[in-house]
Parts: sequence; structure tokens; C-alpha cells
Amino acid sequence: MYEALFQPLQVRNKMLRNRVVMPPMVTNMGLVTEQAVAWYAERAKGGVGLVIVESTPLERLQDKAVRDGLPRLAEAVHSAGALIAVQLFFSPTVDGKPVSVSGTEEAPAITPSQIQARADRFAECALMLQRYGFDGVEPHGAHGFFLNQFFSPRHNRRQDEFGGSLEGRMRTGLTIVSAIRRAVGGDMLILYRHTPDEQTPDGYGLEDTLVFAERLQEAGVDILDISPSTRAGSDNHAGMAAAVKRVVDIPIIAVGGMKDPAAACAAIEAGKCDLVAIGRGLIAEPHWVNKVKSGDLSQIIWCIECNERCFGHLREGLPIGCKVNPQAGKEYLVKTA
Repeated sequence: MYEALFQPLQVRNKMLRNRVVMPPMVTNMGLVTEQAVAWYAERAKGGVGLVIVESTPLERLQDKAVRDGLPRLAEAVHSAGALIAVQLFFSPTVDGKPVSVSGTEEAPAITPSQIQARADRFAECALMLQRYGFDGVEPHGAHGFFLNQFFSPRHNRRQDEFGGSLEGRMRTGLTIVSAIRRAVGGDMLILYRHTPDEQTPDGYGLEDTLVFAERLQEAGVDILDISPSTRAGSDNHAGMAAAVKRVVDIPIIAVGGMKDPAAACAAIEAGKCDLVAIGRGLIAEPHWVNKVKSGDLSQIIWCIECNERCFGHLREGLPIGCKVNPQAGKEYLVKTA
């Protein structure tokens, strides 16, 4: 059963052992603490093909303690058989001061030279992660965060080369991807997370996204991570991924509603996507992949979407956990012989 989920997939010179992705989820555990390393390693042991580490501001990677711990994180995931990438986050700050896309009373518009400097910083961080053993990076261009705002006509009212037309609104993301690809060459994967439809009257729609997807592929993106707005409803998430897949030749990750193995398998078999991301389902059940592969679904700890200790703890600044699996987040406390 569910054979499509367990087919390997080669992307550049990297081989994913299956089609299941652990998406980036902020944990409040730190990035390279004992708790965080055990958290990611356990889900790699549970069988996922690719682990994407939580959204990480570029500034965070300047911390020496973080940099020193990165090789250990990469090795822990690799030793369990999975690939590992880091999602990189474009913070709306320059030299510690707030900036915005188009300028507000509280935050001036980021300048073209500052955008280029940040693109260069993305490239530097990607190269560092490559040297530390990571397989890929993923600029976070989704869900209304700063990078996504450059693509949105609702936010981007600039009149320079980084705004105005669709060409201008695409430029920041494309500049970042191109800078990364020049830095890392052909041996590292570049993913890009994008929300396909802003779902607002003055925002962007799927038509703009399809153009952007083609341009991202041309700029060097290897995998598109299509993460729709929560307003879209999870029933249509695979359909949005499918629309993007029709215009590009690179693998597509479908996000949302994929913890049901039948739905995940059907989406791949129908050609709607190449990979599926399972978020809260992997919080509740780190070994979801291995248990689905074994065929005994009765052994799975199923997420009930209560959001109490995942989103709930996140809002409170606590390390995330799970109501139905009290051991989630406590993997580092288990000592192996």
C-alpha cells in the first residue's frame, strides 16, 4: 500500500529516499541545542526523506555557538538516512532597525542596495551551510512574511526596480535565488517556499504565481514548496500544487492535508505533486513514515489538530509539544544504551 510515497527521488546529485518531507516548523528549542538535534534526528529516524529545519533568520547564523553546532545537526539527520535543508528567513530589519517594503511611519523602505546586500548575505549563509554538510536551503517567501511582501501588490507599492510591475515584484526573490546559486554552484539544493494565492482583493493570484514559478526555476530553484494560505482550505492545497507543477519541470511539494496517507499517496499518483509535507502529523508521530510503510496504521499516533501544544506553546514562547504524544519534544531525555 501507498507505494508512491516510498519511491526515491533524485534531485541534482541528491537522492531522497522517499517522497515525505518534514516541513519547517518553529520549535522554540533553539537551533542546535541537544533538544533540537534530538527532535530533528528522531523524525529522520522515523523515515522522512527530507528534513527542513525551522525558519532561521540570517542574523541567527552569525552566532558562533549556532555555527559550531550546525555540523552536529547535519550529521544527526544524515546518520538516520534523511537529507537536511535549512529554511532561511529575511528579517525586516537592517542594522537592527526596522524596515519595510514600501515605507511606513515606523519603518522606512529598504533600499535597493540594502536588498542586494541581503541577497549577498543569503548566499554567504547558504555557502556556510553547504560547507557544514547541509544538502539545501529554502528562502521563506510565503505566508505574508517579509520576502513574500515584495511579491504582493498589497504591500509592494515601490516605484523602483524592486516594485511596480510583476517583473519588479519578482525581482527580490529572484535576486536572492540567483545569488545563492552563484555561491553554492551545482552541488546544493535550492528550495523556495511560496504561497500561491494571497486570497485578498488587492493581493496577487495564481496567475502571477505561475509566472514566478517559471522564473524561479530559471534562476536555479530545484524544488518549489507550495504552501497555500490557511484561508484556502486544505482540500484544495494539492490542487494549487498541481497548477504550479503544470508549468515547471522541477519537483513540487504539496503542503496541507497530507497526514492521511491515502490522500498523500493519491496526490502523488495523480501527478499533482512530487513530494508531500507533513507538519503536525510528524509532531504527534515522529515515525509516521515507517509505520505507514509497515502497513499497520493502527500503531500511528494521529494528530487531532487541537493545536494546544504545537501552536499553543509557540504563542506562549514554550518549546512545542503534543497533547496526544507527551514524548514529543522530549526525545533528548531518552538515553540510548
